Amino acid sequence: MALYDLTRVLTKGTITALCRPTVEGLENVPTDGAFIVAPNHLSFFDSVIVQALTPRPVSFFAKAEYFTGKGLKGKLMKSFFESVHSIPVERGEQAASVQALKTLLEILGSGDGVGIYPEGTRSRDGILYRGRTGVGWLALTTGAPVIPVGIIGTEKLQPAGKNMIKPAPFTLRFGKPLYFEKTGPDHSLPARRHVTDTIMDAIAELSGQERSAKYNQSPAAE
Repeated sequence: MALYDLTRVLTKGTITALCRPTVEGLENVPTDGAFIVAPNHLSFFDSVIVQALTPRPVSFFAKAEYFTGKGLKGKLMKSFFESVHSIPVERGEQAASVQALKTLLEILGSGDGVGIYPEGTRSRDGILYRGRTGVGWLALTTGAPVIPVGIIGTEKLQPAGKNMIKPAPFTLRFGKPLYFEKTGPDHSLPARRHVTDTIMDAIAELSGQERSAKYNQSPAAE
């Protein structure tokens, strides 16, 4: 925990000094017990930002290659992502994704926080896409409250397809907790879809984005 606290303080300080973010609704994050953070996704930096600015630890998925890099850069990257409680997952592999969700269950079972992007991958055009139902499955299986989060402006930090990082103001809005009946893993797909859609409605209200009824696709999938 000491390494997490140090990394979080340093990261939060850097983000605050360079970007001067507006953060709203921190009082909506539970002070104890399991919780699920569900943000929209605009930038590579979103997970780091949410982890740094949320009052309690939040574990997000991160690409497995962030943990397997070579040399000093690879070791530093692995150390950073481990220190902020990121979870390695192989993109596009169903078995790995299922195991990753089980890992989130274990974290929630310990009374801690997890983060999941309902859109799956970041939006490269600023549109809020249809939510995938993993977040609904987590909410119904565990009964943990879902904190919708609206992220505004982080795409300016590193526009899609660009390597340059440019500090810029952004807004992070934590919405009121959403509570759903705990059914365990045995629930219907329509129930999971309904929960997911409810969460996406809350995210849209916070972020103010134009919406799409389609699923977002990564460039590789397209």
